[in-house]
Amino acid sequence: MWQGIHGHDDVTDRFRQSLAHNRLASSYLFLGPAGIGKRTFALQLAKALLCQEQRAEVLAPCDNCESCRLFTAGNHPDLDVIGLPAGKNRLPLELFLGDRDHRNQVGLCHNVALRPKLGRRRVAIIDDADHLTTESSNCLLKTLEEPPAGALLILVGTSRSRQLPTILSRTQVVRFKPLEIHVMRDLLIRNEIVVEPDRADRLAEKSGGSLQRAAELADPELWDMQQQLLPQLNPDKFESHRLVAGLTEFVNQAGKEANSRRQRLRLVLQLAGDHFRQIMHLGCGAAARVAATDSPLPQPDLFNPETALAALDRCLEAEIELDRNANQATLLECWLDDLAVLFARTESPAAT
Repeated sequence: MWQGIHGHDDVTDRFRQSLAHNRLASSYLFLGPAGIGKRTFALQLAKALLCQEQRAEVLAPCDNCESCRLFTAGNHPDLDVIGLPAGKNRLPLELFLGDRDHRNQVGLCHNVALRPKLGRRRVAIIDDADHLTTESSNCLLKTLEEPPAGALLILVGTSRSRQLPTILSRTQVVRFKPLEIHVMRDLLIRNEIVVEPDRADRLAEKSGGSLQRAAELADPELWDMQQQLLPQLNPDKFESHRLVAGLTEFVNQAGKEANSRRQRLRLVLQLAGDHFRQIMHLGCGAAARVAATDSPLPQPDLFNPETALAALDRCLEAEIELDRNANQATLLECWLDDLAVLFARTESPAAT
C-alpha cells in the first residue's frame, strides 16, 4: 500500500522504474473506474515529485520540506488541479486559458508554462478528463506536443472510449484496476459508509471495485431500485414501457437540478452495464444458475454472446449520449426500446 492508497502498487512500481531510468513522460492519462483512487494517486505522485528533500525515484515525500508543507496546505505554487465546476457537465475553456478579459494570462495552460518557483518541476492535474470539450482539448494540444521543461501533466478519466483522439494520441495511458472485494469491505467500514460487516460485504460485491459506487449503493433508494431493475433485464421478463415509468420516477426523485437527475440516470445505465458484463463473465450459454438473495442475476442461458455484448455496448453508448446533453427522458426511452429490440432477437430455451 503506497502512501495509504490501496490496490495500485503495480502502478507505483511502474513509476519508480520510469524515474530510476530517467524515462518519466511529460503527460499521462490515468484510466479506470470512478472511485478507485486515481485522483488521490495523481496528487500523491505530484507531492512526491515536488518534494525538495527526497529523490524522485523513491516516491516518498518527506512531509517536512517547504514544498511538502505547502502541498499539504493546498497552496503549492507549482501545482495546478482542475476538474468539473459545480453544476457543470463539461470542462470549460476558461479553466485552461482564462476568461475573455484574461485570455492566455491565467489558466492551466498558462500556469504550467511558467518556470517552477520551488524546484525543477511543475505538475498539472486535470480531473474529469472524460468531460473535455473539443475546444478545451484543442487548447491543450500545444502543451501536450511541446511540454515546457520539467512540466508533468496528468489527466484522470474512466475509459478510452470517453477520451478524444487528440488526447489519446498524445498521452501515455496508465490503467488502474478496480479495488478487490476485501479492500472495499475494509474501506467501507473504515470510512463509516456502513457499519455492519454483512452489509459491507454486499456493497463490496456489488460495487465493481469502486468506493464511489459503493457509497452510492448505500443509498436505500438506489439499492431498492437495483433490486427491482436487474431481475427485469431478462429477455423473458423485459417490459420496456413499465421500466420507463418506474425509472423515470426514480430519476425525477433526484430533484429539480438537471445535474442531479443526470447522475441518477448515469447510475442506472452503469448498473445495467455492470449487470450485462457480469453475465458475460459467467459465460453466455452456460446452464449454471446464480443464487443471490439480494439481486439475482438473470439466467445466463437466456443470453447468447452477441445479445449480452450488444446490450453492454448500448449501455455504454447511452452514457456517452448522456454526457453530450441528450434529453434525459428521450434517452431513457430510446435506450430501453433498443434493449427490447435486442432481447426480442433472443429465443428463450424454455420456449423452444
